[in-house]
Amino acid sequence: MKQLAVQQLDTHCSTSQALLLDVREPWEVELASISLPGVAAKHIPMGSIPDRLDDLEPSQSIVCICHHGVRSLQVVAFLERHGFESVYNLAGGIDAWSVEVDPTVPRY
Repeated sequence: MKQLAVQQLDTHCSTSQALLLDVREPWEVELASISLPGVAAKHIPMGSIPDRLDDLEPSQSIVCICHHGVRSLQVVAFLERHGFESVYNLAGGIDAWSVEVDPTVPRY
């Protein structure tokens, strides 16, 4: 499985026109989110991914994020099994983003 370090996220999304797919629960998204100018983002909780595959484009580059990178890793594996070829996990999740890139993003 492909992983991206948090320091690579902005560049990867800008150059590949990637979708930032947040697989956390709604209450988590309310607490903290990653917002990158010009980068498309979508929130689909992990448990809803199987029912919402049609909301995703298999040919698009997708970066999955969660709190620490565990749920998003599972989503990456699921999407790969369903024919998505350019799917990445954000290593360390939004917590690593807050610690290493943007300390204004709250940690929880």
